[in-house]
Amino acid sequence: MSTVPDGKKLVRSPSGLRMVPENGAFNSPFSLDEPQWVPDKEHHCRRCGRCFCDKCCSKKVALPRMCFVDPVRQCGECSLVSQKEMEFYDKQLKVLMGGGSFIVTLGTSKTSETMMCRLSNNHRYLFFDGESHFEVELSRISSMQVLTEESTPEENDIHTYTDCPADLCISEGGNARASGMLLHYKSTGSQDPQQLRMEAADDKKTASSWLAAMHKAAKLLYEARDR
Repeated sequence: MSTVPDGKKLVRSPSGLRMVPENGAFNSPFSLDEPQWVPDKEHHCRRCGRCFCDKCCSKKVALPRMCFVDPVRQCGECSLVSQKEMEFYDKQLKVLMGGGSFIVTLGTSKTSETMMCRLSNNHRYLFFDGESHFEVELSRISSMQVLTEESTPEENDIHTYTDCPADLCISEGGNARASGMLLHYKSTGSQDPQQLRMEAADDKKTASSWLAAMHKAAKLLYEARDR
C-alpha cells in the first residue's frame, strides 16, 4: 500500500485562505490551480481570474477544487459551475470512499476475484482489497469505460457509447444502470498499459451508485488535466 503523507497546511493567497497538502506533489487529482489574475483594480473571479464589476462578481461560492477554506468571490458563470461541482464533493466523493463490491479481472486472465474497491482518503488511488491487494493511481488511468445494462430482464445487452476528449476516454450507457467498468492504466514505475475489468458483485445497487460517481469523477479528472 502506498504511504502518502496526509499532512496539510493553511496558506494565504491573494484570493483567500487555502488548506493544501504540505507536499504539493500529493494534491488531489480533482484539484485546480489558482488562475493568474488579469491586471486590474476591479474585482476578480477567484476561479477564472478575470476582472468584473462589483455587481457581476459579488456572489461568494464554495470552491473546494482550489482548497479554499471559505466561500470566495466568483463571476456568474463560474459560480454556476462551482455549485454543480458541490454535489460531487458532498455526495459522490463519499460514495467513492465508501466503496463497492466488484468481481475484478486483470488483463486477459481467466481468473477473477471478488474485491472491495474504494477511493483513498487523499483521492489519489483506487484501492482493491480481497484475498489480494493492489491499487491504481488515478493520474495513470488513460481510459475509462462504464458498462451498463438495461434494467428490464429481457434486455440484458451492454450498451455503450464513447466520448474521447483529449487523452481521457470515457464511455457510458445512456440512461441504463451502470453494471461494470473497464479501465486501462499504467502501474506505478511501468509504462506498459494494463487492463482491469470490474463487474458488480452481489450488492448491485451500491456498485451501480459507485460506478455513477466514478463517471462523474472522470469528468473532473479530464478537466483538471486539460487546464
